[in-house]
Amino acid sequence: MTPRQRRPRRRTVRLRTLLILLAVAPTVAMGTQTVLNAGRLLEQSAHLRADVAASEQIGIPLYTLLVDLQAERTATAARWTGTSGSEEELRQRRLATDRAAADLRRVTGDSNASLGEVTRRLADLPGYRERSDARTGTPDQLLGYYTRAVNEIIRVYQQEFSHSEDADLTQASRPVVSMLSASEMVAREDAALALAGPSRELSPTGFDQFTSSVGAQRYLYETWVEPYLPERDRQFYERITASPDWQTKVRIENTIIHEHKDTDTGIKLPAEVNGWSAAHSNVSVQMATLNIDRAKGVIALGTAKADALQTEVAWLIGGSGAGLLLVVTVVVLTTRSVLRRLDGLHRRTVAVAERILPDVVARLDSGRTVDESALPTVRGHRDEVGRINDAFARVVAVSVDGHRQLAAERHGFGAFASGIASRTGNLVSRQLALTEDIQDAFGHDEALLAQLMRSDQLTVGMRRQIENLLILSGGEIPDPHTEPMRIADLLREAAAEVEDFRRVERQALDEASVEPQFISQISHLLAELLDNATRFSPPRSKVAIRAELAADGLSVEIEDRGPRVDGSRYEEMNRRLHTAPPYAVLAENAHRLGLFVVGHLADQLGATVTLRRSVYGGTSAVVVLPGKLLVPASVSASAPEPEPAAAPERAAGLAPALVPAPALTSAPAPAAASVTGPRAAEPAPLPTAAGLPSRRRPEPPAAARNGSRPRPALPAREARPALPERVPQTHMTERLRGPRAPETAVAPDPATPEEVADAWADYEHGTQTVEEELRQDQP
Repeated sequence: MTPRQRRPRRRTVRLRTLLILLAVAPTVAMGTQTVLNAGRLLEQSAHLRADVAASEQIGIPLYTLLVDLQAERTATAARWTGTSGSEEELRQRRLATDRAAADLRRVTGDSNASLGEVTRRLADLPGYRERSDARTGTPDQLLGYYTRAVNEIIRVYQQEFSHSEDADLTQASRPVVSMLSASEMVAREDAALALAGPSRELSPTGFDQFTSSVGAQRYLYETWVEPYLPERDRQFYERITASPDWQTKVRIENTIIHEHKDTDTGIKLPAEVNGWSAAHSNVSVQMATLNIDRAKGVIALGTAKADALQTEVAWLIGGSGAGLLLVVTVVVLTTRSVLRRLDGLHRRTVAVAERILPDVVARLDSGRTVDESALPTVRGHRDEVGRINDAFARVVAVSVDGHRQLAAERHGFGAFASGIASRTGNLVSRQLALTEDIQDAFGHDEALLAQLMRSDQLTVGMRRQIENLLILSGGEIPDPHTEPMRIADLLREAAAEVEDFRRVERQALDEASVEPQFISQISHLLAELLDNATRFSPPRSKVAIRAELAADGLSVEIEDRGPRVDGSRYEEMNRRLHTAPPYAVLAENAHRLGLFVVGHLADQLGATVTLRRSVYGGTSAVVVLPGKLLVPASVSASAPEPEPAAAPERAAGLAPALVPAPALTSAPAPAAASVTGPRAAEPAPLPTAAGLPSRRRPEPPAAARNGSRPRPALPAREARPALPERVPQTHMTERLRGPRAPETAVAPDPATPEEVADAWADYEHGTQTVEEELRQDQP
């Protein structure tokens, strides 16, 4: 295999796909950018909400712990110096600290990493309490533990409230941490003054810590708290600083700094320090309220920021969606013309392929004219889509021309086959007339009459096959009937067409008549179904045919007891009844044309034929003839009944073709009728003495008897010439003519009808071989 042969074939991308990609590419790019930006904003919103949730979760218990540790530190310093009532105060403060620590652990658990250092500091608290109770170490070491624990709590606040990604939140949270630090400085002042005790004396280190705390807290309030407070909180802060308690606090701080006295053992504080405790308590509560309000404001601002980010995401998605819609609209508008024209071309192509072209083919097949305006035409377009349209129009024109030629050839062949069938039918009709002549001449010979009857039946079968060819080739059966026919007579005429007619049981449940122009078609249709029923059922079984009026017209049911047929086979046979097959299908089923013939006749009559399973296991054929084929009831009721006296005259002019010998001996010589077409005029069969049907055949004209070409068939309802009367011995030569010898009277045949029926056993046995062969062909 060469490399060119091994190369895989490239897949062709549809034009619609390319146009869609043209719109999808920018849409995907903008959509990706929108998703990335929305994801970033949603991540910020989620981070803010996580910070807010953490602040709400640990903010209050952590602040409570901070305040309790500060209070316990002051109480520890007071007990160290022996201040009265300090032991009970310390015990209460320690209980409050333990409760705050337990609440913090319950809320946060052990998974919060930011509280790890605070937890470790709290773990050392029992040890320092024991050292305080035992008065081991120095007070500075003892108070230093509380200071470090408080500083760790403030660090946690700084970490939780530091929103570096948002400048507004960073600025709003700054006063919170600064106020915590400032309040810690004031608490250190309180602890230092408590350490002075009743003697109001501090060590130089303690005094330095006091003065440093005063300077730090004033710096924090003035620099990092007041400038960053919102207007509402600033007003509250100003009320606090203008309150008497705050003024007392500031005055005591200034007095301690400026009016202290240095001694050999330390630094002596002024007496004004005694008013510190009350002023500090009130100020600390007010500052705690301000700090909590500010923290709540930061949390509310964080929530609002998170909501704003989500709103921004919504606007981003909406704006991006509008942009994407604009892009798609522009792309659609630029490609809409091409897609619309392609879609129009596709719809026109589908319409031509599925509706117009099949209709044109059907019209050509039926010999009708074709509307050229319904076909696509070449318009000479210059663009790509227009050139494709013109090319398709040329293809359709070539296809229609080919179908027109094929239809002409088919109609020509049908006319040829119809002509052949007509000529052959004339010959068969002459053959039937000749058989009737022989029956008239030699009817006294029973053996010869039986053979003649056998020959007559075979000839009738030949004529029906020729009529089948005429029907399938598009011709019509000439119908010479001019008067309506009763249903019972019509069933008898159809049964007479069947070779094994003795097995047919007829039953007309209603008195109705058929229009004369439809008699031959209906008779032929029923004869085909009866022939099929007798051929494909057991030789001794009966075939029943029943006719009765129905709501839609006349219902005729033919029921046999043949072999069982499955449902799929019935579907196939019913499909044959409703589908006109082409010649190729007819050629493949040349030995089974009965269903096709029935389908053609049913289509011409507007009747419906359905094959189904019989209750006896065989097949039941139901034929529903429309009411338009029947004579109206008023006309049938007003038609006069034939007079009994006319019966002998009618019988005298007819040839009993299928009458046994005993029935012929007493019958007068019949007059012959003319053969008027491929099928001779066939009046309804009359019952004979043996119970067998007899076909009444018109005598062929003299020209046909002398070997000349017969006249064409007279159309239905056309006035026919009077039938000629036959004179005995006129057909004989001159030497044979002479006076007729008196015929010997033949005694009546003593045989009963049953004995006559048994005489036909050999005739039925001879047909069984053919029936077995046909059954072998049946699937």
